Amino acid sequence: MFYWLCKYVLLGPLLRLVFRPDVEGREHLPETGAAILASNHLSFVDSLFLPLVVSRKVTFPAKAEYFTSPGIKGFMMRLFFTAAGQLPIDRGSGSAAKATLDALKGLLKDGDLVGIYPEGTRSPDGRLYRGKTGVARLVLESGAPVVPCALLNTNQIQPLGKRMPRIMRVRIRIGKPLDFSRYAGMESDRMVARSVTDEIMYEIMRMSGQTYVDMYGSKAKAMLEKQAQPVEEKTPVGAPA
Repeated sequence: MFYWLCKYVLLGPLLRLVFRPDVEGREHLPETGAAILASNHLSFVDSLFLPLVVSRKVTFPAKAEYFTSPGIKGFMMRLFFTAAGQLPIDRGSGSAAKATLDALKGLLKDGDLVGIYPEGTRSPDGRLYRGKTGVARLVLESGAPVVPCALLNTNQIQPLGKRMPRIMRVRIRIGKPLDFSRYAGMESDRMVARSVTDEIMYEIMRMSGQTYVDMYGSKAKAMLEKQAQPVEEKTPVGAPA
């Protein structure tokens, strides 16, 4: 109930007025039945704008920190994400991540829409990073079609680390559904899972125009954070302290 209240009364009308979503390919969204919306991930606001342009409810897995942060801000975030039907996912625990994927499969079995960011994290620099095979397992085990989506400028609207968004028109592309039924019964094959994931990422890359990097986004983030750390100055041997 809170999801629809936010979308059509509390938040949605303001977002539409201010950011005027420009959507290509809306006709590719299924009106009924299960489907997986697989999108690139450029900004925190992605999880606001993509559901905004879809008439049906979309459930995204959200990182567990949104549900466990302390203080008033943490409480408000937890309230919002819980009431909006988002599912917490512990990216550091394989068993917890599996539980979330099982919950998403349950939603797909009921004919719902599920949203997922195959990169597993926001892009640190606007490029598209290697997809994790969790999306393939979800596809192969549920049999649901994949609708590739590309958010084109949300990293300009709210860059990483910025609290206040810039006012500009958000642009979204929605592609034709991808059918992977040819791989039915092969969900345990790692090569198949990688092939499915790469095919999804290729379509997102084609639609978004992003440069593709064959590296996981989490690793790229760690490398950038390490580079940003100040170099500790060392006193030369024999020099006075």
